[in-house]
Amino acid sequence: QVHLVESGGGSIQAGGSLRLSCAVSGVTGRRYCMGWFRQAPGKEREGVATYSDDGTTTYADSVKGRFTISQDNAKNVLYLQMNSLKPEDTAMYYCAALQAVFSTYLQGCRDLRANAMEYWGAGTLVTISS
Repeated sequence: QVHLVESGGGSIQAGGSLRLSCAVSGVTGRRYCMGWFRQAPGKEREGVATYSDDGTTTYADSVKGRFTISQDNAKNVLYLQMNSLKPEDTAMYYCAALQAVFSTYLQGCRDLRANAMEYWGAGTLVTISS
């Protein structure tokens, strides 16, 4: 069973940095995609960045050049390094995962679609003040 636990959120001022971590267990398939999604109050959940088993990464336009997604070699932890944070980055950040038999079934994840993801963590709150 897949289990995802986020950590690293907090409250900081604009311009600062945070690194989110997601402890991953149960992702055993050869084909998988994991990512970070966020949801601000009153808004829909949106994709931030994803990492596929072949090393492909995808970023939302709003975070390109500021955020970096990475995974440790044992695929036990997924990271999101967030630099130059802005007040509009304030949201609950969720770790999510998708496993599939074929790589093509991971396209929804690569496209940053939240409704394509199969497993979710409980989230970690990021608050950026101006």
